[in-house]
Amino acid sequence: MAVKIKLKRLGKIRNPQYRIVVADARTKRDGRAIEEIGLYQPKQEPSLIKIDSERAQYWLSVGAQPTEPVRNLLKITGDWQKFKGEPGAEGTLKVAEPKADRKAAFEAAVKESLGGDEPAGPATKGKKKAEPKKSEAKADSKSDSKSEAKSEAKADSKSEAKAETTEAKTEAKSEG
Repeated sequence: MAVKIKLKRLGKIRNPQYRIVVADARTKRDGRAIEEIGLYQPKQEPSLIKIDSERAQYWLSVGAQPTEPVRNLLKITGDWQKFKGEPGAEGTLKVAEPKADRKAAFEAAVKESLGGDEPAGPATKGKKKAEPKKSEAKADSKSDSKSEAKSEAKADSKSEAKAETTEAKTEAKSEG
């Protein structure tokens, strides 16, 4: 069986992402793979190339043929030179610079904006709403007084009901 190491395309239309796979030579480009040995994302700067070197060396040693794009990737990582016994097995893989810690950057910006370590003053509060018009104020006061009377009546009835239940409980305890 002829085995190839090739790229399996994933991703969106204008954002290609590839898996480096070992597959039968007769399968489709995105068909069933024997094994996934790496990934390649060309749109990142610098391109992200991760290849399991041990598995790539194994498949090359048993006769798997890499396609041209995969051979170029193997040369960049140094796996092709290692397989062929050529000098330059370190590869020329570019590594992205580590991103700055977002939390540290935020804290630094806060300190800079405040001008010191401690806050300058109390936090500001939102603006108060404008006073309602006189006609609206009268209507509001009438509705408020009605709602207050209803809530007081409900509260009184609840407190009376609680008192009755506690009296009944104490009587039941004294009888039992």
